[in-house]
Amino acid sequence: MSTIHWIEAQPRSARWHSESGLPLPRRVVVADDRMRADVAFRLACEGTALLWRGDFHNARQLLRAMDRRVGRGAPGAARTPAETFRLQRRYRAHRARVLGKLIVLLEDHTLALRRAPDVRRACDEAYGVAEGPVAVALTELLGVVSARQWREKGVHVPALEARIHPHYGVFAPTRSEYVDLVARAPLPGGGGVRTAFDLGTGTGVLAAVLARRGVERVVATDVSARARACAADNVRRLGLGRTVRVTGPGLYPEGRARLVVCNPPWIPGRPASDLDLGVYDAGGGMLRGFLDGLAGRLEPGGEGWLVLSDLAERLGLRSREALLTAVEGAGLCVVDRMDTRPRHRRVRDGVRGSDDPLHAVRAAEVTSLWRLAVA
Repeated sequence: MSTIHWIEAQPRSARWHSESGLPLPRRVVVADDRMRADVAFRLACEGTALLWRGDFHNARQLLRAMDRRVGRGAPGAARTPAETFRLQRRYRAHRARVLGKLIVLLEDHTLALRRAPDVRRACDEAYGVAEGPVAVALTELLGVVSARQWREKGVHVPALEARIHPHYGVFAPTRSEYVDLVARAPLPGGGGVRTAFDLGTGTGVLAAVLARRGVERVVATDVSARARACAADNVRRLGLGRTVRVTGPGLYPEGRARLVVCNPPWIPGRPASDLDLGVYDAGGGMLRGFLDGLAGRLEPGGEGWLVLSDLAERLGLRSREALLTAVEGAGLCVVDRMDTRPRHRRVRDGVRGSDDPLHAVRAAEVTSLWRLAVA
């Protein structure tokens, strides 16, 4: 963490924290209910952070007003899906920087604003033990509060007939199609799997599905400490603590398994935050790590299940040929492939046109479970 400085009757300072890597504000001014949206937007675009001291609900209204002004510069469709995708990412990064300039001060995780909610428990879960005053973007704090609600409510997973409770910074299993693939794919050898690995377990949902399918021992790994804590929490809630062991931060645990499952991030690109780790795989590193290590970790007759969306292929960010070449280069062969269509909100609600210039690409997306074996 770094430190921000501002004048409020006298010089003051606080530690700056950003989960998404927003840069340290170099200039900070105090703002309240008298701040007009046009002025706030101009200052934010110039790089000035606005430390909010007014009413909490007015801050949210100001944030929405600033967002409308940012939205005027939203890009439309470009010549290719890849170019459109890059423009969209660039726009979202710009939007995050501008809106992230409206900041608030947490004093021991208490938000001392008029009509502010009690955010202490949400901040404790997301940030850990409070250590004095810390400044965060209001957008981040709203995300922390929302994550707390998701964690408490949970996400219903039909394949488990139970709820999975995502923690802050851990990708939630809201897209059930990939879970359903793992729930119905035939186990290698017709069943009776003694040991399985779940690589990049996240919330632990796939490890739980494997355990419920009768796998005797599941070892779930993740590079993220938050994800490991989340997976362990869900395993405990589901009563699977004797079957599933959560470990990390390495991709592969020690030993061999009859089944190795991996649902890597489907977009090759640099993640901007921990939550992005569920979507973006820098340089395809996790995908390559899974493939290159698989042959040496499978028991005789074992299989590796690669669960992967073809969205990157449809965006022109990776080719099917490159994927199959990587499989062959790792000494593997494709035993079978199971496909499913997306059921996520952007497809279901039929968002089109300027609201989502990539709607046609998303609507055509296919998620596959590739059954791989040693060649």
